[in-house]
Amino acid sequence: MAHSMEWMRFRFQRQRTSGISETTPLLSSSSLNSPAKEKPISNNQRIIFPNNGKLAKDSERLMKDYVSNKIRTTKYTLINFLPKNVFEQFYRFANIYFLLLALLNWVPSIGVFHKEITMLPLIIVMSITAIKDGVEDYKRYRFDKRVNQAKTQVFDWKEKQYVEKCWKDVRVGDFVRLICNEIIPADMLLLNSTEPNGICHIETFNLDGETNLKQRLAVKGFANSNSEFEPKNFNGTIICENPNNDLNKFEGIVENSENKIGFNKDSLLLRGCTIRNTQVVVGIVVYAGHETKAMLNNNGPRYKRSKLERRMNINVLCCVSLMAVMCLVGALGHNIWVGTFTSWTPFEFPDNTGNLISATVSGLYMFLTMMILLQVFIPISLYVSIEFVKLGQIFFIHNDAEMYDEITNNRLQCRALNITEDLGQIQYIFSDKTGTLTENKMVFRRCTIMGTEFRHDESTKPLSTLKELDSHDEDGPLLQSTDSATNFQSSISHQRQKSIKSVQRPQSICSQQQVTGFESCKKSVMDCGNASCQTVSFSSPLEKDITPDEELLNRIQDAFVHTDSLTRLEAGTELESACIIDFFLALTLCNTVVVSTATQPRQRVLPSPLSKTSTNSQEKLQHRFQKLKLKGASSVSTPSQSGSDGPDSLCNKVSPACKISPTSSFGAESVTDDADSGSDLINNVCGNREAVKGIGREDHDITTETDEKTSTLEFCCKAESPDEAALVHAAHAYNFTLLSRTPDQVTVKLPQGDLLTFELLHTLAFDSTRKRMSVIVKHPLTKEIIMYTKGADSVIMDLLEEPAKEDEKWQRKIMNETQKYLDLYASHGLRTLCIAKKVLSDDEYEKWASLRHEAETSVNNREELILETALRLETNLKLLGATGIEDRLQDGVPDTIEALREAGILIWVLTGDKQETAVNIAYACKLLNSKDFIFTLNSGNQEACESLLDCILEEIKMSREVNCTTSKLTVNSDPTSSIFKPSFGLVIDGNTLSAVFRGNLQKKFLDLAKCCQSVLCCRFTPLQKSMVLKLVRDHLKVMTLAIGDGANDVSMIQAADVGIGIFGQEGMQAVMASDFAIPHFKHLKKLLLVHGHWCYTRLANMITYFFYKNVAYVNLLFWYQFFCGFTGSTMIDYWLMIFFNLLFTSLPPLMCGILDKDISAEMLLEFPELYGSSQQSMASNLCTFSITMLDAFYQSLVCFFVPYFTYRDSDIDVFTFGTPMNTLSLFTILAHLAIETKTWTWLHWVSMIGSIAFYILITLVYCANCVTCNHPSNPYWIMQRQMTDPLFYLVCLITPVLALLPRYLFRSLQGTVFASHVLKARQLDKLDREQHIQTIKHWKGLDITADDTSPLTDSEDQLPVENANHPCTMASNHDPQFISSNPAGIAKVQSSINTV
Repeated sequence: MAHSMEWMRFRFQRQRTSGISETTPLLSSSSLNSPAKEKPISNNQRIIFPNNGKLAKDSERLMKDYVSNKIRTTKYTLINFLPKNVFEQFYRFANIYFLLLALLNWVPSIGVFHKEITMLPLIIVMSITAIKDGVEDYKRYRFDKRVNQAKTQVFDWKEKQYVEKCWKDVRVGDFVRLICNEIIPADMLLLNSTEPNGICHIETFNLDGETNLKQRLAVKGFANSNSEFEPKNFNGTIICENPNNDLNKFEGIVENSENKIGFNKDSLLLRGCTIRNTQVVVGIVVYAGHETKAMLNNNGPRYKRSKLERRMNINVLCCVSLMAVMCLVGALGHNIWVGTFTSWTPFEFPDNTGNLISATVSGLYMFLTMMILLQVFIPISLYVSIEFVKLGQIFFIHNDAEMYDEITNNRLQCRALNITEDLGQIQYIFSDKTGTLTENKMVFRRCTIMGTEFRHDESTKPLSTLKELDSHDEDGPLLQSTDSATNFQSSISHQRQKSIKSVQRPQSICSQQQVTGFESCKKSVMDCGNASCQTVSFSSPLEKDITPDEELLNRIQDAFVHTDSLTRLEAGTELESACIIDFFLALTLCNTVVVSTATQPRQRVLPSPLSKTSTNSQEKLQHRFQKLKLKGASSVSTPSQSGSDGPDSLCNKVSPACKISPTSSFGAESVTDDADSGSDLINNVCGNREAVKGIGREDHDITTETDEKTSTLEFCCKAESPDEAALVHAAHAYNFTLLSRTPDQVTVKLPQGDLLTFELLHTLAFDSTRKRMSVIVKHPLTKEIIMYTKGADSVIMDLLEEPAKEDEKWQRKIMNETQKYLDLYASHGLRTLCIAKKVLSDDEYEKWASLRHEAETSVNNREELILETALRLETNLKLLGATGIEDRLQDGVPDTIEALREAGILIWVLTGDKQETAVNIAYACKLLNSKDFIFTLNSGNQEACESLLDCILEEIKMSREVNCTTSKLTVNSDPTSSIFKPSFGLVIDGNTLSAVFRGNLQKKFLDLAKCCQSVLCCRFTPLQKSMVLKLVRDHLKVMTLAIGDGANDVSMIQAADVGIGIFGQEGMQAVMASDFAIPHFKHLKKLLLVHGHWCYTRLANMITYFFYKNVAYVNLLFWYQFFCGFTGSTMIDYWLMIFFNLLFTSLPPLMCGILDKDISAEMLLEFPELYGSSQQSMASNLCTFSITMLDAFYQSLVCFFVPYFTYRDSDIDVFTFGTPMNTLSLFTILAHLAIETKTWTWLHWVSMIGSIAFYILITLVYCANCVTCNHPSNPYWIMQRQMTDPLFYLVCLITPVLALLPRYLFRSLQGTVFASHVLKARQLDKLDREQHIQTIKHWKGLDITADDTSPLTDSEDQLPVENANHPCTMASNHDPQFISSNPAGIAKVQSSINTV
């Protein structure tokens, strides 16, 4: 379709216009040069013919290649299970290693063990894994079968009616009819709905976990609810995009011989969603089976490799290298031993030709033989053991009662099973703010209208726990209503009294009920006409707990009362009234809130005959709005009539009863002038209230019947965001009530009880590019076409119209005063929004609507064209006012952040909020400390940004030099005094980060960030969040954790080493993309400091122990080679060797890996610094591994040579020599584990004693029955004879003591002379309560003398984060351009931030 000339003119003008602040990729592309050309259908588009018999040939020919609706999520079939599973298991290096050794053992020249025995360990391990995989895949098969066999109604063009078919038989192009509460079988284009205007409501719980309803609209031209849709009459062809996994993008057209109709994602019904509140819908299938968006987004469980697993691979390589050296020693020793024979060796035989094997070949054979002999060097059972241990750890984390939220019935969820130990090694945390640190339950707190602020002190008092900061000296006075406003109560009509009472009434049922989890959401699904009551999104008592400002309530009353008065008022009051009404109409209309009743919260409220205003009342109402319209226009054109040229003469009239608030941004001089010039006007207004009291009562009588009928219903607001819900509730507090919303009209109840139904022409939804939303409505009385816009102040203030010369002064003043209040709100931690409007002429709207229609029906670049139309219209706005919304901190956030900082974790908070808001929230949650030195980077210019970075880095360098000198002087004068290093914080905005990336300043930025304990990033987009995380992760090589609660945090969560989602108010996208999910931010403290520390320590110790026990055991065979000519012989029975690792020593380390606790949870929470031991990998570093390997070699020497010297001159056989050695090795290895175990439970005792008993039992049974197992040497009755020999018991007692003596002495010295922080904390757990309390006080420095030092904070090398609680000694005479140090900042924050 060719674009119109108007569209071409608009695109050409935008191309030539310079200085546009907002652009899209399309504006800068080459397509601007030829906008009228329409691209042909390309390969990335899908053509769909309807299966209604009209185009049967085309449909069969084209759509035969489209996949069916049958799904299969299983990995295997009965035929390919065995080969495919085996192939997948050989991705592990260890399995390939053991397979090669098993195959080598089948070579006759180098075989050591029986061929079958060598295969046994590998078969057992792989069989266990295969069984586990098979059970999981069978569960998926049963689920697929149940889904594929589900029934739905599909139109059969041969039978000309809907027939019941299985889901798997649905094809692309089929017409499907669904009823209420039915699940959608495939991705369908909505063509018809029985609801008015083609509306359909769906629940996307199965897709993204959200229980709030989404609205979908039928394609234009098919939304006829009065008649049944007939598929046989559908004669269009659908052209849409090819299948993709983007849930937020879908566009195409329905084309027939007459016209083309465009559609977007609002008309797409996704597979897996549920039809709600709609009787019947009909759609045509566009994507089926594995091409649906839900299936394309189903990537299965996330797999990440933990840091410990990567380090374990290094340990494996070290063991392989060590084994290679030992094999080389064996090969060389064999050659040396063979060389001692003058002729041929007795045990070697010549081949068929009579030649003996050369020494080189013999050495090679012996090298391979030694590899088979020492194969247990690599623990084959380690990988399976790690999986079992992680499952046990996840079980205990999941069932931690302290991490369970009773209100929402949510507990911790683990969605990635293989990175639990990474929780103990986090170095950087990247956190969202809204909904993560705060509750994301917005409460309306303040507003400003036309430069006048209304503080709503009564609404703030019940929730405030801190005093308001007195800013009289800083900001000047503020015109504000006070308690003296009660003098006007005598003139307030009965209608207002009634409305005030209605605001304070008890909450409805729907707002009192709490979420009870996903199960309750499923159980609450009833039939369409009898939906059960559930919690409505963003509908909480906090949002509704709004006490109206008395002065603003009076002015609203005046706006509807004095227009009927016979007394002519000043023009300024008329303009004020118009602005106030427009402001609250914008709050009521500019949203996507759906209204439902309390008894049926999932059922939309539709306009009814009761919502019609009486004729008499409507005439009066029309008279009022026309009067306000005319007076407002005359006031703007002739501002001199008001008697003053400032905005205060229009809105800020001061009565003698008004007092001056100390927090205003007005100057004292201007207030005096305003008071003098406006006192007469206020008196006039008061007189008019008395004069028109009867008129207000008359209007009340006219609307009494409507009020009584509508007031009997309790209404619930279902909003897509908490901001919208807060603004709608705020408007309701002033009696501007949203009663119903449909796609084409909105009904509002005004303060006097009159009902207005606005025609909703267009809704320009919010997006991250525009950062605003707009609605275009037609006023039912004035017939004006008005656009109401709300959005971020940084955007709206740049889109305001240029004031005319005659009223430029007071317009500029209104803008300046509004901006001051916006900054004031942000400094108090409030979220700010600007409200604006624009009146469109009929001609202007018609031209724009034509462009909009062409953009919506465009085939190519549809989204970009729609965005351009919105950008074109949202200009030259008229500012109405601004709002301040409070988003309170979650419970426990300050304590959690403080503990994480003490643990040595660096915290970054990334938010899209204003800098002032984010900074004050950061102080309130203790991210920034009042004693910290805060660096602020605000520069979008590359050169200026580089200069600031250089200056700040130089400043830090100088401060460290000064601190170092001060430290030396202090130590020389008083060696016992404590030294404090100042901590730094950084604040940066999105524009500065863009300059950093453009100017390749990443290195300098990271150098600065490394010096800062906390970083606050403001005005960041979701893409910038992930960019800065990847920058830190890749360049600093650190462990990162990202935590968030919304869809805008998904990219950041997925980019981090560990991603954590919060069950918040913004859906389940973050949870579903995360590795772990927690109910609240405060649970992060225990998850990291306790469970993270435990998981890492347990697993690291278990892995080290597995390497130790294998090396210690297999070295017995190596030492034996020195006495058997390096022939690869063994002195231990093959079966006992196999069982040693698989059965006898496998259970005790598993118990320690799951249950061992080196420190109690109470101590880990009391001293967060202890987290540093796991954060710095003290349990699994190269030094620890090397010491353990040396100890294993020593213990193997003792375990071999003590029995050797004991039986050296005896005549025992080889198995009689090896069986005691095998037994005492078991005792030694288990006793080693007992020394390393920190916590003993009955399970530990059972596993230890049970392993020994099981070994003795199996050995006795085996030796009693194995007569010819290893011919010619057989283990028959060997164990029985050994147990009758006292020397056997003496050897088994002395040898483990000698072997473990160095380990025991080492641990004893560690616990006494060289005690670490962890050992001291462990010793503290063993003290009685009184000593425990006194020692904690001593450690924390609460009652220590000057000679004492804190053992938990004196090690600066191990704990990189300095203690921020000491007095700061650094000079604070910094350049204010890039450094801000605010010691009193925390007091200011506490005066404006309410914490739970």
